[in-house]
Amino acid sequence: MSSLTPLAATINVALGGAVGAALRYQAGRAMTGWLGPQTVTAFPWATLAVNVVGSLAMGLLAGFLAKHSGAGSDHWRLLVGVGLLGGFTTFSSFSLEMMLLIERGQSGLALTYALVSVLAGLVGLYLGLIIMRLAA
Repeated sequence: MSSLTPLAATINVALGGAVGAALRYQAGRAMTGWLGPQTVTAFPWATLAVNVVGSLAMGLLAGFLAKHSGAGSDHWRLLVGVGLLGGFTTFSSFSLEMMLLIERGQSGLALTYALVSVLAGLVGLYLGLIIMRLAA
């Protein structure tokens, strides 16, 4: 449970979420500029990249907080973990994009997207934890 007041906890989540959502939007724009609109429309590269990077960041945060569970850990968990990374990663967008691929008759691509997203996300999270454990 958080040591912050409910209002302070909510403000932390809201501020982090606003930043995370803005970063997610900019990542999508950058990916479209980099790969081109046709490539980004054909496969949801931006969502995949954001979810993998977000999973890595969550692993780094979890590893850091496991080592530094003292004063301020609730603040960082709420601001960065729940707020920023919650706003940055996009499981709802992932689900929508999966359904769109299926509806376009691209079930194989949808399955590939799901498997790569989940496996790469788990690898990213694991690497984040390992990096923080080795940083001791």
